Amino acid sequence: MSDALPNLSPAELSRYRRHVQLDEVGVEGQRKLAAARVLVVGAGGLGSPAALYLAAAGVGTLGLADRDRVEEHNLQRQIIHGTPAIGLSKVESAAHQLATLNPHVRLRLHGEGVTPANALALFSEYDLIVDGSDNFPTRYLNNDAAFFTRRPLVYGSIFKFEGQVSVFDPAQGGPCYRCLFPEPPPPGSVPDCGEAGVFGALCGVIGSLQAMEAIKYLLGIGQPLRGRLLVFDALSQQFRTLNLKRDPRCPLCGGEPRIRQIDAADYDFACAASPAAGARQGPEEPPLEISIEEARHLLETQAGRVLMLDIREPYEVQICRVEASEHIPMREISGRLGELPRDRRILVLCHHGSRSRDVTEYLRAHGFPAASNVRGGIAAWAEHINPAMQRY
Repeated sequence: MSDALPNLSPAELSRYRRHVQLDEVGVEGQRKLAAARVLVVGAGGLGSPAALYLAAAGVGTLGLADRDRVEEHNLQRQIIHGTPAIGLSKVESAAHQLATLNPHVRLRLHGEGVTPANALALFSEYDLIVDGSDNFPTRYLNNDAAFFTRRPLVYGSIFKFEGQVSVFDPAQGGPCYRCLFPEPPPPGSVPDCGEAGVFGALCGVIGSLQAMEAIKYLLGIGQPLRGRLLVFDALSQQFRTLNLKRDPRCPLCGGEPRIRQIDAADYDFACAASPAAGARQGPEEPPLEISIEEARHLLETQAGRVLMLDIREPYEVQICRVEASEHIPMREISGRLGELPRDRRILVLCHHGSRSRDVTEYLRAHGFPAASNVRGGIAAWAEHINPAMQRY
């Protein structure tokens, strides 16, 4: 944050009057916000409310980092986007709404997202990072880059009906994300929101809490969630707070750190097969996973010897399907093994590739060694093979 605080115009003083009336904020605090630079990583479910409230509060420079485009299924929870924005880049759609909300905020768009190549330089340009990411590679990358650039990271995550918020700030003695979760979970072991679903309004609660923590931190007021994890259960409408300690054995911020720099290979685990699964693959067996391009090639060149098995729920199949596929819901697989051919390649397909990975391993353990998971699922099929396919 700049040492020279900007003066506020009469229009800004009028706009922020309810803030200025608070003794804990006042004109001086509002000037601090105007001088602040905040990066929101992800313009989706969490980034939407976080960015809206940060802009409304008068954060002077607001960066948005996201490489995705707006899709129809986003609109159930990503409230910064509207129906006319479908197909636009998320940062452009979000910037339009934020500029309308508060023209006094300087917006910076990073349509390439956060990558191992740009993370350190990008984070260095901001005072504070709000993590609205929805996948483990980006989450760990954000944590590590924030540590190396000594930037506080306002963490948020959601899963189904539960959300979490914390402030990871090792530069001020607090723990980092790896103190809580040293390593990412095995691929396919934890479904993402696209596989498990998420309660839309939950995003508003968690994203707003992230904005609140960011604003408090910038103003230097209240007690930040440094060293504490706030957990919210939407079904019971209950909050609970867990105390977090810095782990002296943390691979990043501990006494003998293993991670000393940003290495792209450390964040390329989203779609990799687990070592245990790979170890079970025999020398003559087809690979455990194949790409959507490989799946299409097999369907086109070996139609009579290949079965694409769609294990999604019936309502998902009604939205879209690969024409050549056969449908058996995941929950029915164990009772319908007798219907599956043992003399054909079986390509297992779900929405993003997590459920199908589990089914593939189950089939291999029950006498179907030629089963392969279609990596990326029908979402990747729609993106790369058939762009006209309805997405969700």
